[in-house]
Amino acid sequence: MKQNSHNPADYIVPLSIDGLNGRMMRVPATTDSKREILFVYGHHSSLERWWGLVEVLNRYGSVTMPDLPGFGGMDSFYTIGQKPTIDALADYLAAFIKWRYKRKKVTIAGMSFGFVIVTRMLQRYPELTSKVDLLVSIVGFAKKDDFTFSKPRYWFYRLAAGAVTHKMSSMIFRRMFLNRHVLRLVYARTHNAKKKFEAAETKEDFDKLMDIEIQLWQNNDIRTHMYTSVAFLTFDNTKKRVDLPVWHVSAKNDHYFDNNIVEQHMRRIFTNFHGVETALMTHAPSVIANAEMAEPLIPLELRELLSTPVN
Repeated sequence: MKQNSHNPADYIVPLSIDGLNGRMMRVPATTDSKREILFVYGHHSSLERWWGLVEVLNRYGSVTMPDLPGFGGMDSFYTIGQKPTIDALADYLAAFIKWRYKRKKVTIAGMSFGFVIVTRMLQRYPELTSKVDLLVSIVGFAKKDDFTFSKPRYWFYRLAAGAVTHKMSSMIFRRMFLNRHVLRLVYARTHNAKKKFEAAETKEDFDKLMDIEIQLWQNNDIRTHMYTSVAFLTFDNTKKRVDLPVWHVSAKNDHYFDNNIVEQHMRRIFTNFHGVETALMTHAPSVIANAEMAEPLIPLELRELLSTPVN
């Protein structure tokens, strides 16, 4: 059996697509498996954040994870005069798949908002469905109605995010609220962040989690973050079918989504729906430092499926 390094930096290489420069993680298979796995991360992400999950997926084949424009330090669509719409992100992902996999089959796993992008890509490029040997949603969603926010909270998020989608307001927001000192003082007390920091049992755990959150907030383009927030608070992917079945991993205690409604919406899109529940206490942990922490995101049923040989 091959041995891969446990240092994520050893697998990160430059990535350039359509004038946008970022990074890509490419981890070769540790077994004789021919499975090619593409992992698409979600909102508020970086390659390093999902290293533990990549280690788990790597047991079943080669794993590739590209940056998304505006996330992980990659150039945003704004740098080339475009807006970071879901359609634009879907087009970018389609271009990546056509370049990276060419005549190969691929297993696609999308995390949360990443699965929104994957779905829209398959809707816009139905010819790519023939390349997909397995489609996996990890706490993904399909429509704005999947959120469990109260109406006042929904409108607060939507209007607040919308106010920071402009160039000047995003610059002001970044300088005033996303500096290290303000984030340390305020962020852990915000409504959604409280869930993340509940897992911090010691001051050392808290500081480690805070350092990661600060890095994510400062590396991701805030204008893209807010524009895409408005996008997923207003979108609907249920209007067009995708000729593929989906395996959906839901979090038992997801604080963002109603899992029953997510299932109803995904059944409208895909030819079949296979739901698997995991006992996560939140939508997704901020820190997934190793494979052990990532294990719950790939339940046993899905591991068995990933272990199936592919041609």
